[in-house]
Amino acid sequence: MPKRASKDTNVTAFDLVQRATGEREKNQAAVALGKLGGSKGGHARAAKLSAKKRTAIAKLAARVRWSKKQTS
Repeated sequence: MPKRASKDTNVTAFDLVQRATGEREKNQAAVALGKLGGSKGGHARAAKLSAKKRTAIAKLAARVRWSKKQTS
């Protein structure tokens, strides 16, 4: 899904210049570090938690998710 355009004209102008000059490439070292930590974070946390604690977290998440105001 594409990012929404910022309402700030300075941010929009900066983004336009970045696209025009082709300077939007990511730092590959930073990308590698992000993938390294991000790929194992959730699994490591889940392994550390007891089944009872995981259930409590899931119930709380469901309660919060379903308690949000429905917009139609």
